[in-house]
Amino acid sequence: MANHKSSKKRMRQDAKKRLHNRFYKKTTRTAVAKLRSLTDKTDAEKFLPKVVSMLDKLAKKNQIHKNKASNLKSKLTKFVSSL
Repeated sequence: MANHKSSKKRMRQDAKKRLHNRFYKKTTRTAVAKLRSLTDKTDAEKFLPKVVSMLDKLAKKNQIHKNKASNLKSKLTKFVSSL
């Protein structure tokens, strides 16, 4: 357990950031799943830029690896174009 005032504050901040990061990561995963479940090409084309933007933001903040984001974007783009 932390003894110093600054380390207690750091723990509080880390807990808050962890919740924030979990929310955005889970929201993005849900959006990816929703995009994969779409069957209408026009809806998927409208939704794809939003999902790509979410993935880019996660990669920028190092919440997911940049290559993972790139691979997901590539696969989703290929999926949408094949509809």
